[in-house]
Amino acid sequence: MNDDKLRILKTEVFEANIKLSRSGLVTSTFGNVSGIDRDRGVVAIKPSGVPYGRMTGHDIVLVGLDGQKVEKDSPNPSSDTPTHLQLYRSFPSIGGVAHSHSDYATAFAQAKRAIPCLGTTHADYFYGAVPVTEIIEDACIRGDYELETGKLIINTFKNRDPMTMKACLVACHGPFTWGTDAGQSVDMAVYLEHIARLAYRSIMLDSSAGDIKKALLDKHYFRKHGKDAYYGQGGQKD
Repeated sequence: MNDDKLRILKTEVFEANIKLSRSGLVTSTFGNVSGIDRDRGVVAIKPSGVPYGRMTGHDIVLVGLDGQKVEKDSPNPSSDTPTHLQLYRSFPSIGGVAHSHSDYATAFAQAKRAIPCLGTTHADYFYGAVPVTEIIEDACIRGDYELETGKLIINTFKNRDPMTMKACLVACHGPFTWGTDAGQSVDMAVYLEHIARLAYRSIMLDSSAGDIKKALLDKHYFRKHGKDAYYGQGGQKD
């Protein structure tokens, strides 16, 4: 490969995968991160089944948006690649995608339950309840399963902005998060797990806990992410 920008993309995606592994959200090889070069229409993603401790930047796989490998001698890409590609094709504003099976977010996914927005910690990063998809149909499981998983997420976002809700729970499966690049998609996975843990504990303390009031949701989300955001230093949003 003689394209410097694609080499940089592979390095960024490798570092994002290591970041996901070190975050504590991943057991064994249960997770993957990708990033995209929009100009070239090329996605870099973790190789399938390769332990994080043995993975190198060279192992990161480049694929086109059609799923074909760019470098023929590279390893097989993550089995979740079709899901990632479907998100990139449908959400043109995103630049990175992360998938994990983190404990609390996955528990909500397995319960087929959205993560309610109960307080300001949640509202700082996700504008409202984190949605959960419909349960995948048998015909979709028998077909192109990973592609159909991506379509489930897209269908869940028909009336949602993927840039104000950078996460989705796939029912009976687990969470996908995204961001402007691979690194931010991992950050969103970390935030998601934290707010899922808080929601779970809040519901255990008070099963009738209700959603945050709209004025407070707006205040906390938009002071960080709105056009007139004032949180942080010089555009810093975290």
